[in-house]
Amino acid sequence: MNILLTGATGFLGSNLLTRLVEDGHKVTLLVRKTSSLQRITHLIDRITIHTIGDIPFRELFYSGKIEVIIHCATNYGRGGVEPPELVDANLILPLQLLQAGFDSGVHCFINTDTILDKSVSDYALSKSQFREWLGTYAQKMVCVNIALEHFYGSHDDPTKFVSFIVRQLLNNVDCINLTMGEQRRDFIYIDDIVSAFLLIIDNSTSSKTGYFDYEIGTGVTITIREFVELAKHIVLNTQTQLNFGALPYRENEAMEIAVNTAAIRDLGWIPATSLTNGLSKMVEQEREKRTT
Repeated sequence: MNILLTGATGFLGSNLLTRLVEDGHKVTLLVRKTSSLQRITHLIDRITIHTIGDIPFRELFYSGKIEVIIHCATNYGRGGVEPPELVDANLILPLQLLQAGFDSGVHCFINTDTILDKSVSDYALSKSQFREWLGTYAQKMVCVNIALEHFYGSHDDPTKFVSFIVRQLLNNVDCINLTMGEQRRDFIYIDDIVSAFLLIIDNSTSSKTGYFDYEIGTGVTITIREFVELAKHIVLNTQTQLNFGALPYRENEAMEIAVNTAAIRDLGWIPATSLTNGLSKMVEQEREKRTT
């Protein structure tokens, strides 16, 4: 299958790209000029890469018959990013790709979304706005929206919550300041996210048009406090003090997020990695990185 992938230099995209290439798909990447290719250097000779701005989107589709667009590129709004920049990355860019893909006969557009309600943040709002636009193309092509809960694994951005906690614990810092940790989250290992994507991609070929919505998680929630205490136990850290209650909850904090996995399970998917096993794998890989 010929696939156009955005966000392949990120954590999710690079893991998905590796599996797509291993499975024999022909993959073309669309990246920004500022994107680092560090995560995908081992695949450079097996893929095609275009830089945003160097080639009109429609030419991407005419130069090779793209069948599926997978949009993983995301701006999370960290570091005080202003709304126009969020809208450009999370709404304008994918909408331009969606239109160009439709005009060129692309069969399926797969969007990566968030479980978070649009009221939680500007990031969540910008993602919900594209989701609404995606639905308007459902009578013309296969439109798939994949909403993800909190996925994790080694080599993720160090500012992400799980990566931050694991690395702080491995560093045996004196203390970690946290909220009370009563928020409930569904943590899912990166390999299970990728397997869900692959199944959805395969399934998309059986439909001609339509809108399909999938929420991906384990279906099991755990409090932030329980998660951090489990991570500390797996790391075998006996030094770091966990200061629960030292930080206030964020404005509009979602205290409980429930993931409806019925649609993806109907395709035959089930998560294969427990939280304990996933964290153990991540800790082991993080330790290996420190010795190489």
